[in-house]
Amino acid sequence: MTGTPLAEAPVDVVCLGESMVTFLPSRPGRLADVPAFARAIGGAESNVACVLAAAGHRARWVGRVGRDGFGDHLVDAIAAYGVDVSAVRRDAARPTGIYFRTATDRANDTHEVAYYRAGSAASAMSPLTVPYDSVAGGRILHLSGITAALSADCLALMRTLTAPRPARPLVSFDVNHRPALWRGVPGAGVLLELARGADLVFVGEDEARQVWGLSGPTAIRAALPEPAVLVVKRGAAGAVVFARAPGPRHAGAEAVPAPAGDTASSPSSAALPSVAAASPAPAGGPGSVPAQDTVTAVPAPVVEVVAPVGAGDGFAAGFLSATLRGLGPRERVRYGHLMAAAALTVPGDLAAPPRRTHADRLVALDDAAWETLHLGPGWTGEDQEVRP
Repeated sequence: MTGTPLAEAPVDVVCLGESMVTFLPSRPGRLADVPAFARAIGGAESNVACVLAAAGHRARWVGRVGRDGFGDHLVDAIAAYGVDVSAVRRDAARPTGIYFRTATDRANDTHEVAYYRAGSAASAMSPLTVPYDSVAGGRILHLSGITAALSADCLALMRTLTAPRPARPLVSFDVNHRPALWRGVPGAGVLLELARGADLVFVGEDEARQVWGLSGPTAIRAALPEPAVLVVKRGAAGAVVFARAPGPRHAGAEAVPAPAGDTASSPSSAALPSVAAASPAPAGGPGSVPAQDTVTAVPAPVVEVVAPVGAGDGFAAGFLSATLRGLGPRERVRYGHLMAAAALTVPGDLAAPPRRTHADRLVALDDAAWETLHLGPGWTGEDQEVRP
């Protein structure tokens, strides 16, 4: 198996979840009408690992794949991004999952996805088949709600990983609500439970409305007061970060120091709550945010969308990258927006991130320049014109 042995590879972020071979349509339209598909890789957590590795971080993906050709392809493709895949396990009795999708956005009524993942190798992940040592060795452990929907064993694993324990890594959780995966099983309570056990939570304003019936960032924070950091993504409107200093449950969880010798676009502490500039909580629903919260709202740049997929994973990777570097909340969100824009301006789920110097230069723009930023296909190249 490719990848560096676990004992020799201290990592920044460990990402756990199912990765699948995905088949991308050759043209827009219903699945019934698409004549051909191109093979790619897909999986929220492995996407985050790939983007982080391409951005220069040490990332590990933990998962299970079948002992088949699709499993070979996944492991090799993810390793090619520089991701440590030494903790991936092969299952001779279960297949690697695959899925087909249309070219439209998940939020679009015409979007279709056909999953062939029931009984997949990844669905056999459990507290017994995934040793805790394989996921606890990083500074951050990144999870998503998708894994919880795969099987009862996967849900048990997620509950184990989000449970309080001494010296656990910072637990990052992307809600990633996928209604088709729950097969009529109510996922709202499960996703809320797991989010409440995490230290850092990403949730889209639209999915919070869909799964929990919550409207607006303030209402979402009122329902999720436990995480030290809550990021509410608002699509083209930007994102809002609610943050506070860690309490006893999160002791040490938000202290993710930047590596020695790393440089940031602006000086700041590694602990987001201590640097977030206080601002009024955005309106948008009943309830109230914790009194010790600071709130930072950051608009998104204008993006010429090529394919509306992969943005959420890109955003999470960008935010985590900036967190690892010890940047402030505004910079973390701006990095999230830039990595999301990289994904949106290419046809597939994954995109090469911009060079760090290029991204740093954009993140350091003043507010007026940032708010008029216009990113189109090819913008991640150093010599690509970026129109204000």
